[in-house]
This record gives sequence, C-alpha cells and structure tokens, in this order.
Amino acid sequence: MRVYDISVPLLPNMPTYEGEPGPKLDFLKLLSKGDSATVSVLSLGSHTGTHVDAPSHFIDGADSVERLSLEVLVGPAYVAEFGGNTHITAADLESMAIPDDCQRLLFKTRNGLLWDDPEFHTDFIALAPDAATKLTERGIRLVGIDYLSIERFRARPHEVHTTLLASGVVILEGLDLRRVTAGSYLLVCAPLNVVGAEGAPARVFLIDQTPK
Repeated sequence: MRVYDISVPLLPNMPTYEGEPGPKLDFLKLLSKGDSATVSVLSLGSHTGTHVDAPSHFIDGADSVERLSLEVLVGPAYVAEFGGNTHITAADLESMAIPDDCQRLLFKTRNGLLWDDPEFHTDFIALAPDAATKLTERGIRLVGIDYLSIERFRARPHEVHTTLLASGVVILEGLDLRRVTAGSYLLVCAPLNVVGAEGAPARVFLIDQTPK
C-alpha cells in the first residue's frame, strides 16, 4: 500500500485565484522568545490551495460544507490523465477509459506544471460545460482537477460549477497529481468542517491498494 498526499502545501507565496487572499501565519507566542508555548494564528481564503466547493458556492440557499456527505468524500476514485491543451469536453471523456462504475473522478492535466510558479495562471485547463453535463449523466458524485478551478477563468455564466453543484456533485479543486499515475485508488478527502462555509481547504490522500 502506498499513500500519496495530493494536497498542495499552504505557503505565503503560493498561487491563489485572482483576488483571493493567500495563507498567512502569525505567531502570538514563541518558545524562542521565552513564551511557555508556541501559538499561531492562521488566516486564509476558503478556496485557498486544495479545497472543496459546496453547493452554496454558486446556488443560493443550498448546502454548505458541513452538509457534504462523508460517503462521497471517502471511497474508490479514478485518476484520468488528459494530455490535451484545450478544456476537457464530453468527447474527451470518451477517450479516457473511465470505468463505468466510477463515482469519484480526478483529472490530471498539464496544470500540474503551474504549481511551480507562485503567480496565478489564467490559461489553466478546466472542464467544458458539456463535460460537466456528461459527468452528471454518468452518476459522478465527486470530480477534482489539478488547479484552482474546475471551470475556465472568468466564465460567465458559471455553467460548469452550477451544473455539477446542482446535481449534488462535490467539486475538489487545487490538487497536485504530478506524482500519481492514471488508475484506480482509494480517495480520502478531509475538508475543514466550517459550518456555513461555501468552500473549505482540504487535506487529500490517494491510497494505492495494489498488492506489491
């Protein structure tokens, strides 16, 4: 068994979606200054780094993070690798050998290279609206991608998010899949249980259960 941490480290100079704050760690107390303990305060946006989107992110009055199903966040998952330079379409899905019974799908793309640059890139690969529709028709319950949004930059309207979230699909964004090959894994996704939040940072693992 091998465990892959596919969440990105939270760093002050990490890329964040345009206009959103990055993580900031301030120390209230420090052992090195003679305090009895080291105590820090962490502040960050709810869509910083690896994170989940809850339905309330784009649907007014819908469920927030604490209502997400644990049964969806943990379970078998498939990593599909996309080698193209365009947004992923419904036709592209047909060429990815996605198992018929797949319910949790993670997309590995060239986006992984963008994590090496602290600047936010707007030309990341995302899902096209018809791919989002096709995933809901297939019964996908969780979909993830390896950069900061499942939808193209400045999309108007937000068809991909709305289509997925309205169907109860959990969106997982900001993954680092560079060390992972395409195939089947056990997914463990643990977002912060922030009551009322429309999204939350998450620690995410993929477990390769293939006998060695």
